[in-house]
Amino acid sequence: MSTYADGESLPMQGLASYIRQRLVQSLDFSQPNPDRWVVVDVESSGLNPKKDRLISIAASAIVFDAQRRPRISLSDTFEVVIKQPSECVDLIEFEAIDKRNILIHGIGLGEQQQGVEPGLALSRFLSYVGNSPLIAFHSWFDEILINKALRKVLGRSTLRHWLDLEHLAAVLHRENHQLPLDVWMHRYGIVCEERHQAAADVLATAQLLLKLWPLLQKRKATDWKGVKSIASGLKTLPGRNLPS
Repeated sequence: MSTYADGESLPMQGLASYIRQRLVQSLDFSQPNPDRWVVVDVESSGLNPKKDRLISIAASAIVFDAQRRPRISLSDTFEVVIKQPSECVDLIEFEAIDKRNILIHGIGLGEQQQGVEPGLALSRFLSYVGNSPLIAFHSWFDEILINKALRKVLGRSTLRHWLDLEHLAAVLHRENHQLPLDVWMHRYGIVCEERHQAAADVLATAQLLLKLWPLLQKRKATDWKGVKSIASGLKTLPGRNLPS
């Protein structure tokens, strides 16, 4: 006989299926969808993804035609505000850092209290993403917050296919220092009237990818593996001093 973590007995013949089930719940073995990529952005209670809370997620799909030309699918979008624990909402009334972030992302205490229950919100997000790879600007921030929330609420992590668009833009333009999204938007004439709101930032990020696409076509890198390979060249750029 074997036992569960809580001490209940498990027949030996069921051990293999139990392990497989736990692995499926905690790991992602899917292959990335080649024809639908998802751009994502989050809002949080602060700037430390390991300590702060996930407040909202917005996303939009980029789809490809037969010639590997991408377009933003405005009919294929996702947005949710996650209901915050009442003790956190009560506490942040007294915390200046949360007040500053509310001024930035515009999601007030009332809207946070009326958000979607975390389990339902995150399940809907996973269903929306499916097997599509994820793209974000400074994706490490979004990835840490989303993964942390998924592990805490659903007991699993999210999709493992992520692309940092800041890395990709830097490599394609051979920049040796980190540039914020606003700089890239100005360089490519991308207009965003409501910066630092997740849905608007998603659209700006998606537009940046489309602006970079001709450079990827010149390198004949228009599939996920090729784009990821180019973005990984960040570490080889001379003089660039960024954490790996």
